[in-house]
Amino acid sequence: MNEAVAGLVTVASALPPAETVDRLQREILGKGLTIFAKVDHSGGATAAGLPLRFTQLLVFGSPKGGTPLMQARQTIGIDLPLRMLVWQDERAGVFVSHDDPAWLAARHRVTERADAVEALSRLLASLAASVARP
Repeated sequence: MNEAVAGLVTVASALPPAETVDRLQREILGKGLTIFAKVDHSGGATAAGLPLRFTQLLVFGSPKGGTPLMQARQTIGIDLPLRMLVWQDERAGVFVSHDDPAWLAARHRVTERADAVEALSRLLASLAASVARP
C-alpha cells in the first residue's frame, strides 16, 4: 500500500473491488444516507485509453450530518459531502480511503462542533469496517 497521507484514513477490504463498492453502497443507503454520485475513475481512464487500477469514488451524505459543520464554518462545504474511495494497489490489494473528519474540522478551524465531527468519524469507521471483514 502507498505511504500514509495526512488526514486520510485507509482500511484494507477483505472483498474484491466491485463487491467492496456494492457493499458500501448498501451500507450507506441502509443508514438512510443519500448517494449523490459514483465516480468510476478507472472506467474513465480505460475509455480514454489510459491504464488505471480499479478506482471508484462514492459521494454521499445527509444534511443532518454536514450542515452543523457548515454552520460553524461554511468553507468546510468544499470537503462535503463525504467521500469514500475504493482502490486497488499494484499487488491487487483492495482499500477504502476517506478523509478523517477531525482533520477536516482542524483544516477549517471548526472547534465548536466536536459532537458532529465524532458522529461522522463513527459513521465512516462503521462503513469501512463493513468491508474489512468478509
